[in-house]
Amino acid sequence: MELGSILQFLENKTILLTGVTGFLAKKKILRVQPNVKKLYLLLRAADATSASYRFHSEVIGKDLFRVAKETLGANFDAIISKKIIVVCGDVFYGDLGIKDSSLREEMMNELDIVLNFAATTNFYERYDIAFGTNTIGPKNVICFAKTCLKVKLFVQISTAYVCGESSGLIPEKPYRLGETLNGVSGLDIDYEKKLIDTKLDELRAQGVTETEIKHAMKDMGTERAKRYGWPNTYVFTKAMGEMLIGNIKGNLALVIIRPSMITSTFKDPFPGWIEGARTIDALTVSYGKGKLTFFVVDLESIVDVIPGDMVVNAIIAAMVAHANQPCDEVIYHVGSSLQNPMRYSNFRDYLIQYFTNKPWMDKKGKPIKVNKPTIFNSISNFNRFIKIRYWPLLKVIYGD
Repeated sequence: MELGSILQFLENKTILLTGVTGFLAKKKILRVQPNVKKLYLLLRAADATSASYRFHSEVIGKDLFRVAKETLGANFDAIISKKIIVVCGDVFYGDLGIKDSSLREEMMNELDIVLNFAATTNFYERYDIAFGTNTIGPKNVICFAKTCLKVKLFVQISTAYVCGESSGLIPEKPYRLGETLNGVSGLDIDYEKKLIDTKLDELRAQGVTETEIKHAMKDMGTERAKRYGWPNTYVFTKAMGEMLIGNIKGNLALVIIRPSMITSTFKDPFPGWIEGARTIDALTVSYGKGKLTFFVVDLESIVDVIPGDMVVNAIIAAMVAHANQPCDEVIYHVGSSLQNPMRYSNFRDYLIQYFTNKPWMDKKGKPIKVNKPTIFNSISNFNRFIKIRYWPLLKVIYGD
């Protein structure tokens, strides 16, 4: 898709983005098309003042906005104050928790496009929290979008791993209510909500600690996910979120973007930018610090990673392609395994090469030396290693 057509499409558009503190899209849109009409950014905060503080510290204050500042020059501050409206709210609630009724009405009259990035990405999050954000959250956002007079498109950012642990070609098809990965019947989202509420009431009635409630809810999420064929709470709740919005979208055009593991940027706005350490990034950081000395992995397996700027490009291109296509429900998988696969053997070699040439510095400013990691190709081999290496020490500590 030509850049010119994208820029033309974005001009004079009013867009709502949720989950804005953790992603790139807002910066890209503003940088390439400063003539966008407005960007409403929904931030979770106690009040409007706190939301504004979060915006300036967690968005404007990041290095990623440096390029936008350089591109827009002296106009940067004026454009930010004119184009960006920070909205205090939360996808967990109806009407997105927006208490300012005049602002809410303004949004309903002006919005053209709604993009829902809001999510908790912890694989083993508490079930109540993951369910509220990843399942009920998308429902609340699309319900709000349907009250808006001019909205042409709803974009949901999901994950490729809602497809579970499958092999081969994975079709880009939607999930319908009650559909499961393993064919087990009985998945009912309303019932899942009741289960959560009942469990929380029981735990509180027993007077257990907040830590015990946290562990119980984490275990519940994993158990419910595996019951229906999903490997963890994150992808299970994201799949249920897809089910809900597909069921209630009505005539609203819907695009679901399912990226694989998102890594640092390839080149836009500059190479190597990343915020936080999630999924494979956490492994990279741990290895560089000398804390991770072994992996349990099949070196010939493909690790599907995709640079963050490529995901953003796919989102914006999909917006342009489907904004004027009513009743559409389109899904895009955004990954690398088919056209440019990276195997875990490549990942290992890149880690060794990079941190050997550019070692991580410890707190004293000394380089941390890394060695070639030990690779275990099965859990049984890993368990055998742990038993041989650590069992004698554990027996000394804890007794026979």
